Amino acid sequence: MLAPVALFAYNRPDYLSDTLKALRANELASETDLYIFCDGPKPNAMVTELNAIDAVKKMAHSATGFKTLTVQPSTFNKGLAASIVQGVTELIEKHEKVIVLEDDIVTSPYFLDYMNTSLDLYENKNNVISIHGYCYPASFGSGIPETFFLKGADCWGWATWKRGWKLFNPDANALIDEIKTQNLINEFNFNNSYPYFEMLEETAIRNHSWAIKWYASAFLSNKLTLYPKHSLVVNIGATGTNSNEQTMKRFGLKLYNKRIQYFESSLSENTLAKRKIQEYLIHEQRGGTGILNNISSKWSSLKKYLNF
Repeated sequence: MLAPVALFAYNRPDYLSDTLKALRANELASETDLYIFCDGPKPNAMVTELNAIDAVKKMAHSATGFKTLTVQPSTFNKGLAASIVQGVTELIEKHEKVIVLEDDIVTSPYFLDYMNTSLDLYENKNNVISIHGYCYPASFGSGIPETFFLKGADCWGWATWKRGWKLFNPDANALIDEIKTQNLINEFNFNNSYPYFEMLEETAIRNHSWAIKWYASAFLSNKLTLYPKHSLVVNIGATGTNSNEQTMKRFGLKLYNKRIQYFESSLSENTLAKRKIQEYLIHEQRGGTGILNNISSKWSSLKKYLNF
């Protein structure tokens, strides 16, 4: 049985339109149950905001091309983190597995095929926690297979099973303490190539992210996520300013429109792929002089784009 898709939306009808169009073009779309979770307005929302939220709900209700459509609008604003945690938990309890998208994730026509094939292949592999559709545009070369495993979990077009989601720990402070106790900060930061631990610390203060806690939960459980060598999703939610367009270039705009043929059988982290991504992340954070830029300022400029 195919996994249902949980799609989370709020106030961006243009992005949602593109996301639905691409998802509908997937060859398994007509066999897939689609659930769209529409967040509600914030207190004292302006008229333009209310109109955008209303447009998203109307678009959600009119979505076609799927086996079934269920729209679950909220009367108040939950926020992205609460919306995703609640929605994923609800569908996991009902279906045992779920594919998760946000309203700015455009998919390849073979995204659903890759996700469902992977969910079936690794369903009983307890050290695999999730499947991911995005991969950094690193210079992998021929030495990296079409799919590979990395330790942890991710948030741009992903899927998991009930057994995997049970490991999600919403307590950021507990995750921070465990990472410190085990002296894993450097490894958690992808061998000091990206400020993931800083993200987790900020989340402990503001409680505005689910994704970094999902990564930390999987990381501390020593679980693996399957990645494609070429990305089957692109994030279109960062357009509009020059700095955001530059960020998009860093994280990859090219969508892979071929069917994934190879699924990794070795259930261990691919250290070469990890090193290539590490090199890519470090390179992208270097300034014109070659000196590593301040990671904190990079994180501040990327937070909105990364949906944390």
